[in-house]
Amino acid sequence: MTSLTRIRTCFFLCCFLSSVVLPVTSQTVVQASPIHSAGSQVITASLQEEEYASFRAENPEWTFNHLAVDYRNGNVYLGAVNRIYKLSPDLEVQVSHETGPDEDNRKCYPPRIVQPCSEPLTLTNNVNKMLLMDYRENRLLACGSLYQGICKLLRLDDLFKLGEPFHKKEHYLSGVNESGSVFGVIVSYSNASPDMLFVATAVDGKPEYFPTISSRKLARNSEEDGMFAYVFHDEFVASMIKIPSDTFTVIPDFDIYYIYGFASGNFVYFLTLQPEMGNGPTTGSSSAGREQVYTSKIVRLCKADTAFNSYVEVPIGCISDNVEYRLLEAAYLSKAGSILAHSLEVAPDDDVLFAVFSKGQKRRPRQASQDSALCVFSLRTINEKIKNRLQACYKGEGTLDLAWLKVKDIPCSSALLTIDDDFCGLDMNAPLGVSQMVHGKPLFSDDADKMTSVIAYVYKNHSLVFVGTKSGQVKKDTFASKDGSGGKPSPSRLP
Repeated sequence: MTSLTRIRTCFFLCCFLSSVVLPVTSQTVVQASPIHSAGSQVITASLQEEEYASFRAENPEWTFNHLAVDYRNGNVYLGAVNRIYKLSPDLEVQVSHETGPDEDNRKCYPPRIVQPCSEPLTLTNNVNKMLLMDYRENRLLACGSLYQGICKLLRLDDLFKLGEPFHKKEHYLSGVNESGSVFGVIVSYSNASPDMLFVATAVDGKPEYFPTISSRKLARNSEEDGMFAYVFHDEFVASMIKIPSDTFTVIPDFDIYYIYGFASGNFVYFLTLQPEMGNGPTTGSSSAGREQVYTSKIVRLCKADTAFNSYVEVPIGCISDNVEYRLLEAAYLSKAGSILAHSLEVAPDDDVLFAVFSKGQKRRPRQASQDSALCVFSLRTINEKIKNRLQACYKGEGTLDLAWLKVKDIPCSSALLTIDDDFCGLDMNAPLGVSQMVHGKPLFSDDADKMTSVIAYVYKNHSLVFVGTKSGQVKKDTFASKDGSGGKPSPSRLP
């Protein structure tokens, strides 16, 4: 095997390329975005020029859903249907862990492993819905679709099961079967405090069972009773946001789809795609026979906010050649690098967000447009927009403006206080919506082969961006000019 010090390894999930992972270095923590298609059947590693390694599951039905790479040694972890795999950097199987199938029924709540269920049980696949590396405790967090979304904690070395909490309602993270329905972000504090897990999930019409976003305790002991308990919970306040039942009166199939998540500075962010709320029952609802209009938004929370008073969401989008791109497909957080930073008027070390959007605001699965665009956002600009909105609201200007949380028309309340960059909210003027959209800088668009994934890193001051397309191509662009433009990306198809 070629030494890790001599190669730069790229991993690709195919056949429908929905996830790309960049070179493994000692400074890079890498995790692939979840796959939103039916899943992939092949993972390919580009070891060096013209040299590839591939891995296929032994069963073609065990498609791959998520991928994570250990930045310390290059080991690859795959979340698949009914299996978790650990592979070497050149994709040799080291060990696998069986997660399914098993008898289940989605209507069984609590699941049958807790109490008997009167619903008919069938042999059901376990689709991996979340795969996170917990470096601090040397374990892998693998959550599936069986039993209302319970999780296993597996030792990184050999995938030995350290724990599988399932007997409390806090242990059921999501009842949605699709692999892309859950996104998690682990937040680490000092050695004296355990980590926290922020979880965001679609609820599939079951808001009474599942909060759409929450923060959980990530206990050091994998068998501890309080694993996944809410960080704070009393009779009136908890570390969660639930979709109000009244929202489903307006849009019966309302849900929030989480595309990406990350932590930066004192905040946790989630990128979402959610239906726009109408002015009356069933307005714009797909259930009423009309095409639903969607909005892409970025949600921000303070890491240390146990009551979720800091919840703010901002619409995002992109305009390229007078065409609006509003349907978020994928995103990735990176550093700007000195050349792109000049164009965005930020520092080279500032965080920037690369995002892929599809054209328009309507999702049409059967006649899906191939038109998509890659755009970049400065996280500093987004945070500045949020701060300005908070300052205006605490002066009593406007309303809370969040229709789906039923606070759209509630007036902002005035309060004499200083709101700085790290303001984490009070038990007033929250949750808060920003009505004015933040527009990203368009980098390039493609109307022939839809972009479905993106990843980026900085190399010698240049921002290198890789996008995966629906047809299975990988395209690379280098943003090397002072205006941040990169020209037409160069495509390459995997062997």
